[in-house]
This record gives sequence, C-alpha cells and structure tokens, in this order.
Amino acid sequence: MSIGATGDLPRVSPARRLRFTDLPDRGNEMFRTLACLLCLVSLGVVDAFAATPLDVDLLITGGRVIDPASGFDGPADVAIADGRIVAVGGELGPVPEGVRTIDATGLVVAPGFIDLHVHGQSPAAQQHQARDGVTTALELEWGYPEVASFLEARRGVSLIHYGASASHGALRALARPEAAAERAALAHRLADAVAEPEPLRRVQALVEESFRAPLDAAARRRVGTELARHVDAGALGVGLAHAYYPGADAEEILGVFETAAALDVPIFTHARGSGMSAVQEVLANAAATGAALHVVHVNSTSLGEIEAVLRLIQGAREQGLDVSTEAYPYTAGSTSIGAALFDGDWQSAFGIDHADLQWQETGERLTAETFARYREAGGVVIIHMMREPWIEHALGNDWVMVASDGMPFAPGAHPRTAGTFARFLGRYVRERGLVDLPTAIAKMTLLPAQRLEAIAPQMAHKGRVQVGADADLVVLDPETVLDTATFETGPSYSVGIPWVLVEGVPIVADGELVPDVFPGRPILGRRGGEAASGRLENR
Repeated sequence: MSIGATGDLPRVSPARRLRFTDLPDRGNEMFRTLACLLCLVSLGVVDAFAATPLDVDLLITGGRVIDPASGFDGPADVAIADGRIVAVGGELGPVPEGVRTIDATGLVVAPGFIDLHVHGQSPAAQQHQARDGVTTALELEWGYPEVASFLEARRGVSLIHYGASASHGALRALARPEAAAERAALAHRLADAVAEPEPLRRVQALVEESFRAPLDAAARRRVGTELARHVDAGALGVGLAHAYYPGADAEEILGVFETAAALDVPIFTHARGSGMSAVQEVLANAAATGAALHVVHVNSTSLGEIEAVLRLIQGAREQGLDVSTEAYPYTAGSTSIGAALFDGDWQSAFGIDHADLQWQETGERLTAETFARYREAGGVVIIHMMREPWIEHALGNDWVMVASDGMPFAPGAHPRTAGTFARFLGRYVRERGLVDLPTAIAKMTLLPAQRLEAIAPQMAHKGRVQVGADADLVVLDPETVLDTATFETGPSYSVGIPWVLVEGVPIVADGELVPDVFPGRPILGRRGGEAASGRLENR
C-alpha cells in the first residue's frame, strides 16, 4: 500500500529516497513509533505504510504536529514532495543523504495561516505577512475592480498565495454612465500594477465620488453583468463594503445578494452601520436569497453589542444559514478619513471623539481642527474605538475566525498589517488562555479553508497537515511567538515563527525571509479555475 493519494510524483535519485522499510530496530521505541503511525492512519493523517520507496524533498522532524481537520495533536515527522505532504507519522526513518531537514524539536508544526481579509498585497506587505505565519492572503472585503488583471500581475512574483473577490463598490462606481472612459481603460491600467494599494488607487476619485450617489436600474444591471464576468475570471465571491457607500439603498443591496445567489458565490460584507441592526440587514438578505455570507471584522462591526451579534449569527448558523464571521485581535480599526463612516455624528455612533483618532502618517492624535484639515486632504486614520472584553468575546470561541483586515503597508500603518496571528497566539492564547492551541490553530487555518472550499476547490487541500494536503506549513514556538508591531511604531516582523513553507518551499527559514523565492499561486473561484486552465496555474 502506498502513502498518500497525490498522483504520480517525479522520481529523484536513490540517495534522496526515504523508505519506511529503513526504520531502525529499536525495540520498544519501534513499537511506539508503529503504534503512532497506526493511530495516524486511523485518523486519516497517514493513509498507509509504504512498500515502495517514497520520494521526499524535505523532512520536518521532531515537532508537535497539530492537524485541525483530524484532531491529531502529537509528535510526528512530516515528509514533503513536489509541494505536497506525502507522509506524516512517528519517526519516519533515517534521513537519506541529500534530503533537506528541518529540526522542529520543541516546536509546533501547523498549517499555514489563511487570512481572508487583507488589503495589503504588495511585496512589502507579503513579507510582513509571511513573518506572521500567513501562507494565503486574500482581499475579500473590498475586492478588486479587475480581478483577472490582479491575478495576472502577481503570477510568478508572489511570496504567498493570493486571490480576491469582485469589488461591488468599485464596479458600481464604474457602472455609472459618466465612467465609460474609466471602464475602457481600467484593465490596461491595472495589468502591470503590483504596488500598494491596488483595490482603489487607480479609480479612487471616481469611486469616492460615487459613494453617496444612487444607481439607476440600467447601471445596476451592468453591475450584475460585471460581477458575473469577474466570477468567470476567478473571483472568490462578491466584496460588498456597503458601509462605505450610503448611496446604495436597501433594495440595491438585496439585488447584490440575489446576484450572488444566482452565481452561487459567497458575499463578504462590511455591514452598514454597527451592532444588531447592521448584521440583521445582511442576515435577512442571506436568508431571503440563499446567498452564502461572511461578515467581516465582527468586533468593529458590533462594538458594545458583540455578545448579542454573535448570538444572532450563531442562531442563524444553527437554523441552517451559510454564514460565518471573523475578528482581529486589536482594539482599534483603520480606514480612510474621507470615508462615509465619518459623515454626520460619528462620535455618537462609535462612542469616541477626535482624540481617539490617530493619523497614520505621523502617529498624532487628532483634534477637531486637524480632523477637518486631514479630511479635506485625504489619508488613513487609526480609530481607537473598541474595548478589550469585546475582542476577547469575539475570539474566545471555536467558530469565529481570525483575520487581519491588514492595511496597505506604510511605515505608520495599523499593526494588524504585520502582527495579527502572532499576537493572537502570544497574547490571547498563551498569556490569557482564551482558547487552547489546537482551537486557535483551527480558527486561523481549517475554518477559513472550509469557508472557501465550495467556491475554491483548491482550499480543500489547505488548512491541514495530512497526506495529500498542500505543504503550506508553519513551524512556530508556542512559548515565544509574539507580535512586535505597535500603534506607535507601525509594522514590524513578528517573532517565534522560525519556518514558513508555501507548497513545500521555505519562505521563512531560521527566522529570516528567504530572498528571491515566489511560490505563491492564485486562489481561484471554481469557474475561474476552469476558464483559466492554461492561463493561470491552478491546482
């Protein structure tokens, strides 16, 4: 019986072959090893024993393997070949000459972290994400106005996996009659763009102009057609950040849900307003249309009503709605100071004042005078509007995912851009014991993978440490993993994550970024994956 079901792997020289038949005779130690392997077989982590040589490119030895899919949590080695896991078990045998090994003694081997909500997609942003253990970073809240160009621009130059939703906000702006010239030029202008920030910079003025404007029926139909086109290009759903465009009335937003349901793709929404009423609108639309729904950053959406909002979402899940949510481990959010969120009496809405706003570029706290001046000029502001118990309530369960809402990289950007996952593991799991480590790992790996499996079949091979899974892996020290980025200093690399692998390729080795490796692949929606065969590599 052969281990794994990964298809024909390329053969390598006999010196690099690892054979289970080479296991040394160690008496009781051998018995324990075989017992561990049999346990792993029963869990589905290991398929069976190998009677024929197993080609291996890399072996991770001596670590505590946590596989959230099977529930396995124990000592095991992990063998990798051709970008996939080909064996997991007790001591897999002596290391053949030429096989690269990673000694994970005293460390945890887990799936790479999957971030569903990342605005930063530049090389600098990806480097900080990699040092935070992220192997897949997706722009799903806002999405992109030209998904095919976004995917093509990163082909072969991405450190980690990437993907995006179709941006309803940008597409509704481009659907207006006065945007005809922008529509024609957009694909060309985005085709070679990799720098920050991608989603809106090229059409920023046009999009912001549209935020407070309604759409007529013809423009709404055009948006529906464009959403379908982007789904065919590989979009992972619809990014619906309608909190930012009050010009879209309730009927228009219902229509977006109807379109998503017809296309059979999920909606990733920044709900309008805050608290119960904001989430009730999108849950009602999901229930009425059958569209799958993911509510982004439930902590900043709910504020002081977090307990009631989570009860509402959990109740909807128990009633059969396909709805999920996420949170980030910080008490501040971040966005454009010109956003519609700051229209009207935002102080009462958020329960804060000008001094609770921090200007990204300088780190200063604002006054009424500087707020007015910066709002006129434009830029990014950090919003200190949440309390620690709200964050703990959002993260202290087994079904709310962890996602960063990472901002485009800048020297003074919100620290979540660099430290979300290490912060959760270090400050909330190790120091406060909010959840146990296996639960924490699942919230950052398996749950986001499962959220996307229906739209992106690739994700069924991620978020797991099992035979046949993609070798997107993190090796971390549970005793030292921690964020270093702060609101005062901006992004800086996390610590305690010495190894990160993307499809078996180390991108962080011995705690340092590996230069000139680009193993990241596009994560494609199923229709885009079929259409893109031969154009974008899709596993």
